[in-house]
Amino acid sequence: MAHTATRIGSALLNNRLRFLVLIAALSLLWACYPISQVSYSTPQESTVSQWLIEIKPTESKAQLTMRTSRQRDNGGFSYNNHGFGIDLNQLSGLTREQAMGSGSHVQFQLKRDAGTFNFEGWFKEGNGSGHFTFTPNSSFAADLSRQGLGKPSDDQLLSLAMADVGFALINELRAQGYDLATVDQLVKIGDHGVRLDYVQGLKAMGYNLKSVEFLVKMKDHGVSLSFINELAALGFSQLPAEELIRTRDHGVNANYINAFVAAGYSRATLNDWITLKDHGVNTEFVSALKDLGYSRVELDDLRDMKDHGVSASFIQELKALGYNNLAIEQLIRLKDHGVSASYIRRLKEKGYGDLPLDEFIRLRDRGTKDE
Repeated sequence: MAHTATRIGSALLNNRLRFLVLIAALSLLWACYPISQVSYSTPQESTVSQWLIEIKPTESKAQLTMRTSRQRDNGGFSYNNHGFGIDLNQLSGLTREQAMGSGSHVQFQLKRDAGTFNFEGWFKEGNGSGHFTFTPNSSFAADLSRQGLGKPSDDQLLSLAMADVGFALINELRAQGYDLATVDQLVKIGDHGVRLDYVQGLKAMGYNLKSVEFLVKMKDHGVSLSFINELAALGFSQLPAEELIRTRDHGVNANYINAFVAAGYSRATLNDWITLKDHGVNTEFVSALKDLGYSRVELDDLRDMKDHGVSASFIQELKALGYNNLAIEQLIRLKDHGVSASYIRRLKEKGYGDLPLDEFIRLRDRGTKDE
C-alpha cells in the first residue's frame, strides 16, 4: 500500500508540475502577444480580452479559457475568467493540424446565438493563446426584447455568449414553464453554470422545478445529474429537490454509502447516512477499529464513539497498557471522565498500581491529579 500511495503521490505531483509549466508558457505567450482593446457600449470602459486553449492529441474536445480585464471609469479593474470544454468543430477556421503543429499564427471564430467571438493568436503543439473580439448579435437582442425579457446590453450579450445561453435553452425553459421574465435571469443562469443538458436531464428524471432561482440553487449546491443518478442506483430515487440539496450539502454521495456497504454494512436510510456523515464517521475509522479488534461496530455505536471522542489512538494507547477488548460503553465512559492512557500511566508511576478502570474513573472524579 505504501508503494502504491507513493506512486499516486508522484503522479499527482508530476501532473501539477506539468500544469504549472503549461500555464507559465501560455502566460508568456499572452504577455508577448500584442494587446487589443474592445470598446463596448460605455466609451470610458475598455476591455482586454484574451484566450487560452489546450488540445490533447487523442481528444476531440479542447479546453477553452476566456479572460477579460476591464478598466472602469473610476480607475478600478474588474476581471472575469470563463473556462469550458468545446468540440473542435465548433471553432470555425481552426484545424487540428494548425493546433498541433510546430507553431503558427491562427484566426478562427466561435458563433453563439448572442454573438460571435473572433480569435487571433498563436498555436504550438496543442497549446494556443491570443486575443479575441466579440460582435454582439443585434437580432438576438431584439428577439429577447420581443419576448418581453428586456433589451440586453452588450455586456450581457457577452456573458450569454460565453455561457452559450441561446434560443435552445430559452425555449426549453419556456416549454417547461419556468418563471423566466428578465435578461438578468438568463445571465444568472449562464453565470452559475446551468446548461441545456442540465435542464433537459432534470426533466427526464421527473424534476420540473418551475423556478429559475431554485434551478440555479440546485446547480450551485452541486446537485449534478450524475449525483442524482448515483443515488437512484442505490435505491434513493425520486427524492424531492430540497432533499437532494440537503444530501449534497452534508457531503453524502454514492461513494460514501458504497464504502460502508463494501465494508459489510447493510443499507440504511438516507437520513441515517446524513447523520453519520455529520458526526464525522467514515470507513477509515471503521478500518482502524477493525485493526484493533472491533469488527462490524454498529452504526449507532460508531456515531457515539465519534461524538465522545473515542478515537483509534485512544483505544490503542489503552491496549498498550494491557486494557484489551474493552466494551464500547466503557471506552466512552473513560473518555467522558477524562481518563486517558497517560493519566493511568502517571498514576501508576506514583504508586497507585494496577487498579480496576472504574477506580481510575473515581480517582479522576475526586480530582486526583497525575502531576
